Amino acid sequence: MKIRNSALAGIALAASAALGLTACGGANPAGDSSSAASGGASSGEITVYNAQHESLTKEWVDAFTAETGIKVTMRQGSDTELSNQIIQEGQASPADVFLTENSPAMTQVENAGLFADVNKDTLAQVPAEFSPSTGKWTGIAARSTVLVYNKTKLTEDKLPKSMLDLANPEWKGRWAASPSGADFQAIVSALLELKGESATEEWLKGMKENSKAYKGNSTAMKAVNAGEVDAALIYHYYYYGDQAKTGENSSNVTPYYFKNQDPGAFLSVSGGGVLKSSKNAAAAQEFLKFITGKKGQEVLKNGTSFEYAIGSDVPANDKLVPIKDLQAPKVDAAKLNSEKVTDLMTQAGLL
Repeated sequence: MKIRNSALAGIALAASAALGLTACGGANPAGDSSSAASGGASSGEITVYNAQHESLTKEWVDAFTAETGIKVTMRQGSDTELSNQIIQEGQASPADVFLTENSPAMTQVENAGLFADVNKDTLAQVPAEFSPSTGKWTGIAARSTVLVYNKTKLTEDKLPKSMLDLANPEWKGRWAASPSGADFQAIVSALLELKGESATEEWLKGMKENSKAYKGNSTAMKAVNAGEVDAALIYHYYYYGDQAKTGENSSNVTPYYFKNQDPGAFLSVSGGGVLKSSKNAAAAQEFLKFITGKKGQEVLKNGTSFEYAIGSDVPANDKLVPIKDLQAPKVDAAKLNSEKVTDLMTQAGLL
């Protein structure tokens, strides 16, 4: 009887919460600080389509559930895989929240008209430079482009001054990348936005001539460490993550930051958004607010992903170069175009 009474109480509470949400939903569609996201009235369960590192999102989920009681189911996949799945599912998608490693997949879903507006109080937690101008999703973390090089073969004065220099003849056969990955395609998306189509086509042509393709950034870095190539264009956290473990794939490697607003200093924003079709939008918005809030961003700072915290004034992990010192170019994440990039890379013979 005690169990039955508890179950009935739970049903009554869920019904009350649902009625409350219905009553205030029309008056507050943007879901600002007066919504259930800050009032703790959300309940039930949400599904997160997760293209971020599984271990990182698991830490976020565990902390969120411990604080709110809201259960979270994760479906793991890659940026492009899950963005295409969401678009295919449309309004029937079971996803409540979509998290990515890079921005282009978020823009793809946004352009399909499938994101709800992010709550204003959540947007306020993340500086404008780390979110799209549209407000349809928000930045949740960031990763810096770096050139990792073999320090037993090269000194910093022998490195290219710009990422664009990697297309020059002197770098033929000397550098690596993982062109099939969403990480690298985000870097090319930034190049396209910063320098235009003609310059991007020319650089990709030089890349086809000069670079060696590997499957995955870790594999490319490992090739640099082994002396197969002199350098690789990847994201910073692959180096720091390996160093925090055994260092066996990075003992001969060090990262080089292009800085000076160079395309090679691009800071890629990981995104989070709530689907319009969410069956529990209040809880989904609450989850997004949590991971961009102080507790969620401290998971980034203190965890093992070595991505940059960008929200709620939480500083980056002490081992990382501070964001202000990266001198990254300004790129509106809403303008990163994955479809155009894959077309250009295919034309260049890289995909």
